[in-house]
Amino acid sequence: MKCRQHTFATMTVAKRYGRAWSNTLRLSSAFAMMGAVAFALGTSPSRGASVAPSGTATTIPALPPSPEAVPPSAEQDRAAIERAHIKHVVVIIQENRSVDNLFNGFPRADTVQYGASTEHGIVRLRPVDLDYPHDVDHQHRAFMREYDGGRMDGFDQVRTYPDRDPLFAYSYIPRQEVEPYWQMALDWTFADRMFQSNTGPSFPAHLYLVAGQSLNTTDNPNHIETGHFAWGCDSPPNATVAVLAPNGAEEPGPFPCLDFRTLADELDVAGLPWRYYAPSIHSLGDIWSAFDAVRHIRYGPDWNNVVSPETRILADPGAGFLPSVTWVVPTAHNSDHPFPRHSIGADLGITGQYGPEWVASVVNEIGESKFWDSTAIFVVWDDWGGFYDHVAPPQLDAMGLGPRVPFIVISPYARPHYVSHVQHEFGSILKFSENVFGLPRLGTTDIRADGLWDCFNFNAPPRSFIPVRIPRERQAQFGNVRTRPVDEMPPDTDD
Repeated sequence: MKCRQHTFATMTVAKRYGRAWSNTLRLSSAFAMMGAVAFALGTSPSRGASVAPSGTATTIPALPPSPEAVPPSAEQDRAAIERAHIKHVVVIIQENRSVDNLFNGFPRADTVQYGASTEHGIVRLRPVDLDYPHDVDHQHRAFMREYDGGRMDGFDQVRTYPDRDPLFAYSYIPRQEVEPYWQMALDWTFADRMFQSNTGPSFPAHLYLVAGQSLNTTDNPNHIETGHFAWGCDSPPNATVAVLAPNGAEEPGPFPCLDFRTLADELDVAGLPWRYYAPSIHSLGDIWSAFDAVRHIRYGPDWNNVVSPETRILADPGAGFLPSVTWVVPTAHNSDHPFPRHSIGADLGITGQYGPEWVASVVNEIGESKFWDSTAIFVVWDDWGGFYDHVAPPQLDAMGLGPRVPFIVISPYARPHYVSHVQHEFGSILKFSENVFGLPRLGTTDIRADGLWDCFNFNAPPRSFIPVRIPRERQAQFGNVRTRPVDEMPPDTDD
């Protein structure tokens, strides 16, 4: 593999990539050689060692263990134990980050400092601010380029928005930018083998989180010739969404108002309450309101369970209300999604992002409520955002698995200070919820997925909640949701 050395002047890169670059030095040829050695040890599927940014090798299986085959009787016994301890499941969904990007160097987790590329040899991952306004293509076609038959070396072959540095995907967020996430992951359970179930962006990913499928839709709805900023049944009449054809190619698909059974439907049948906290339609963040794309929920009585503004989650638990299953999605300001500026016809005006503080506030609200003793909180990122990740996802069907995404388990029964190396996917959250509430299987990814059993220890005494520290200077945007008239909303085809 041919390597090409890249030299960056400190002042130049500090200007281009924000304050996280301010301490970056020139790359020397000797350092580049170290990178080649580290990559050879850390990312080859035939090796068992990984190299974290500290340079310390840790022995972790390069290929994730498959979910443990559990006999039906044992699975029933496990479900009974979970059901006796857990009465509430909360799924907090964040946006667009890979494990190597957001938790680089996390203790005992499998992350690397260097990545393979197609045209630039071994590339050192660079520190970049969380809110740096530079997006990476993460549509299905981009995944196929990056995956490159399992070589995971095509991250320099996808577009960025704005269209600039081909190596931008090879980046990571310094710990100090996301300290609340690290605190939660260090105190509780962090999983470095959670794979998104699909190989594309947010629209299908969010559907997998509530249903374990997306009806083979692969990308975000097409907003060409419209400024309407909504996905799903509230999309404009001419919107469509691509689907994966039997031959593996993408082809034009239907209007993005779909219909299939979801976990919410199973909860309805069982008479159990649920809520989906999401930004209101036509506000910045409404695109992540998954049930807007499920026809019978959008136009039925269950739409009353989709709660806006999403900030109500910061009051309801303290007021004595937490349903059996809760999903929470952020506004644009409180997401981890990087938003380009002046590159898509209109500037969204996202000039500061507060994802870590938002998630910490939600976790603190629930943890300090009367529901803590019987709750399991899952913090999960919907997709990898196009950012580099060195672990090749197992290919289980035509739709996935997709790249690794971060996953944190917070509960009185979550294993403390634990890193799970077991293969999980979005269907694992569904299966856990089904086990806890005695629900039937949806028959989608919940069939093949594990049930997150290794992340819990129900034999140990329940732990008290540990409040997440939020830096005083970092305050999340918890005011009224910012909205715009429909004709001012910009098109967005890559979230």
